[in-house]
Amino acid sequence: MIVLGIETSCDETGIALYHTKYGLLSHTLYSQTEIHNEYGGVVPELASRDHIRRVVPLIKQALKEANICLKEVDAIAYTQGPGLAGALLVGACIGSALSFALKIPVLNIHHLEGHLLSPLLSTPSPMFPFVALLVSGGHTQLIKVNGIGQYILLGETVDDAAGEAFDKTAKLLGLDYPGGRALAELAEQGQSGRFKLPRPMRHSGNFNFSFSGLKTAVSTLIKNHNITFQTCADIALAFQEAVIDILAEKSLSALMQSGLSQLVVAGGVGANIQLRKRLIRETTNIGATVFFPEFEFCTDNGAMIAFAGAMRLQQQKINYQHTMSSFTVRARWDLEIL
Repeated sequence: MIVLGIETSCDETGIALYHTKYGLLSHTLYSQTEIHNEYGGVVPELASRDHIRRVVPLIKQALKEANICLKEVDAIAYTQGPGLAGALLVGACIGSALSFALKIPVLNIHHLEGHLLSPLLSTPSPMFPFVALLVSGGHTQLIKVNGIGQYILLGETVDDAAGEAFDKTAKLLGLDYPGGRALAELAEQGQSGRFKLPRPMRHSGNFNFSFSGLKTAVSTLIKNHNITFQTCADIALAFQEAVIDILAEKSLSALMQSGLSQLVVAGGVGANIQLRKRLIRETTNIGATVFFPEFEFCTDNGAMIAFAGAMRLQQQKINYQHTMSSFTVRARWDLEIL
């Protein structure tokens, strides 16, 4: 069975084809980074318009790379939410239209479920149940995953997401948008120990996070120091170390308290090399295992949506008559309400 996945929740247009027997057949991705760079952040209207321009050519490209025709697709999966409403509507419209035209099922997928399941695209892959650290520009959550659609929220950020804090701190340091990767690269040239930043909610007694105060502490450092390249690098390193300390300690604590031995890391911040090294070391020390998606699947992508759609399709029988009465998008959507 072949599932076409469509991802348009924010500023990446992702298309993929997943075969339930042969795995990922193809995936294509277009990033809008250059469009939004001059504004220092995502402009929703521009994002929506660019999705409209890109989605059909990317579908054609994915079909060509997989060497199949559209009529061979058995189901459509699109991101219903959460995300930017206008951007989500692009994927919802074309996904539902294709379903209607081809008379095949259409599945509305939760964006975060796609991220949670993305490490299952890799080899080796985790087995259910596991604890997941979902860490991106819009979300920072610890989730117990018992199976497809079986998610228990253990903790989440009470303010900024970790990726959001990376981007905002990068902007304070004069780095271009999106700043997470640029900050991590700058941190490689920093001197550890020069600056000490707080670890918010480190001893909160729960699995919640907070990063807005960390960003404020960086702002104070910048105001109180003569800013040279080395100072910026040292601040970037201090910030990254603080974020990694918090993420690693909370994740390991959740893993041990749950009694599980598998940790899955998903989302854009999961591509951070130092975070990966730290979690590999820490999990090894306690006899656990950590799993990451491939770097290309850390960002938003169609492969994770196609895969999530395929997993859901295998779990339930979906008749075409139930697929096209109407469609909606959910800019906000609690993962536990699935």
